[in-house]
Parts: sequence; structure tokens; C-alpha cells
Amino acid sequence: MSETTSAFASVGLFTGAPQHEHFDRLYRMLPSSRMTASASPHRFPDGERIELPTSFHFDGAAVDTEQFLDVTDTAALLVLRDGAVVHEQYRLTGGREVQWISWSVAKSFVSALVGIAVEQGHIPSIDDPISRYIDVEPGSAYDGVRIKDVLQMSSGARWNEDYSDRTSDVARLGAAMAPGGSLDGFVATAAPESAPGTVCQYNSTDTQALGTLLVRATGRSITEYMQEHLYEPLGMESDGYWLLDATGREMAFGGVNLTARDFAKLGELYRLGGQWNGRQVVPADWVAASIVPDAPHLEWGRRRVRAAPTRTG
Repeated sequence: MSETTSAFASVGLFTGAPQHEHFDRLYRMLPSSRMTASASPHRFPDGERIELPTSFHFDGAAVDTEQFLDVTDTAALLVLRDGAVVHEQYRLTGGREVQWISWSVAKSFVSALVGIAVEQGHIPSIDDPISRYIDVEPGSAYDGVRIKDVLQMSSGARWNEDYSDRTSDVARLGAAMAPGGSLDGFVATAAPESAPGTVCQYNSTDTQALGTLLVRATGRSITEYMQEHLYEPLGMESDGYWLLDATGREMAFGGVNLTARDFAKLGELYRLGGQWNGRQVVPADWVAASIVPDAPHLEWGRRRVRAAPTRTG
């Protein structure tokens, strides 16, 4: 069993066994790259503290808040109001200074970085086929597909995110992290399932393809590009880490490790329309396009997710 495979197996990922004890140290267990804390860290001010209600109503029934946080394996809960912290609690992470694996929150960081790369001219148009920038096999899922369709998870690539099925696409994507495997190779050989731009299906391979696009278009690693264009401008307070495959490629679909407060900075950035301290960090039109569906297949209720629930705690 390879070193990477052994690490994943020891964590017991997606088996239903408790996993949270490992989620603050995956970047030490697996190959990773580091982003250093900003030279000018931004620290959210404290606002007027709010307490959570003891219960709330959902689907016609009262739900106990503490029980809900327990059964949903809530790791940390940070609430900002107008840029100030009004509620903060840590349940599984171990505290404010702990870097925690993002899983799919990383996808939002990658989207923001693509928007910056477009603004800087590294990517002339999101109507370009992504295969102009990344290596794919002829006739495979990403051959000739617009970057825009990949950004909107409408590439048409086949995807099964059933974590309980060891032969599923997400299981095979994880296996590509092992020595001898390659995330780029997985993307290059992905199989098509539907016509691009017609079906919105949650697909981690789409974001991995965008990660490779960033590297090829900018000539820099995701780590380096994010350090300069997000990490430093947003004043990230703590070091951050990207998990890497055996070739050194970042796990773009879910491998960034940050503190809760540094994760929150991306949300605050988007609340402010991409501006931070008077600087337009992410183009305003990119932020707007990221949160508003522009085609019927992207509307709520039209999106597909093929997955099985798992527990972290």
C-alpha cells in the first residue's frame, strides 16, 4: 500500500468512522505546500455578541440547536455581521488557531482565482475550450468544453460522488493522489456523460480541471498564485496549506487547510463585491456572475448530486 493510500486508510475517510481527529493535520500526514501568513494580517473586530437560540423550527418540528450541531458534526461556527465577529465557537477543530481541511470550500477559492486570472489576461475568455490549456484525451469529457461550462459544473463529465462505493468516481479521484497516480491524468481521461452546458451536476473533477487550467494559464502553482492574489491581499492571519498529489499538483477540488477566521475572509470578500480595504481583489462582475444562475439548468432544483452521506465525528 502506498504512503498516500496508507494515510487515507488510517484516517478512515468516508467509512462512517470518526474522522475529525485527523482533519486538522491532514496537511502534515500527506504531501502539502504552504502559504505564509500575510505581512499585514486582517483581524476581524468583535461585534455585539449574539447567542444561538436554544431551538428552531424546521419542517414543522422544533429542533434542539445543540443536538443539531452535534448530529451535523459541526466543527466550527463563526458568524460575521458587517465584518465583525458576533458569534464564534469551536466544537471539533480544537480552537481558533487550528487549520482545518476545507474539502469542497476549496472550490470557491479556485473559482475566485480563475476570475482573477481572467482579469489579468492569463485567460482571454471563459468561452475558450478548456482543452486549449490542459491536456485531455480526444473525445474525453473536457475535450472542447467551454471553461464557463466547467465553472458552472455543467461540463457533461460523468460523476458519481458516492463515498460508500469504492469504485465510484470520487473514490478513483482520491486514488489518483497516490504515488504513481496523477490528478491531471484523471482529468485528462474523464468520461463524458451529457452534452456540455445542459445539465448541472456537482462534480469535483470540474474543479480539478480548473486547478490545472490555473497552473497552465498563469505559469504558477495554485499555492503561489493564491499567496499573491488572495492570501496577502485578504490579510490571512495564519499559514495555510494545500494537499498535493504525487506530482506536486494541488488537490484543487478540496485540499486547502485554513483557520475558520481565514476561511471567513472569502465570504466577507464576496459580501463586499470582491473589494477589500479599497482594493478590487476579485472583479465585481465575476462575483455577481458567481452567485446568480444565468441558464435554466442552473436554477435551484435542477442541479444533480450523486452522493451518499458520511459523518466526520
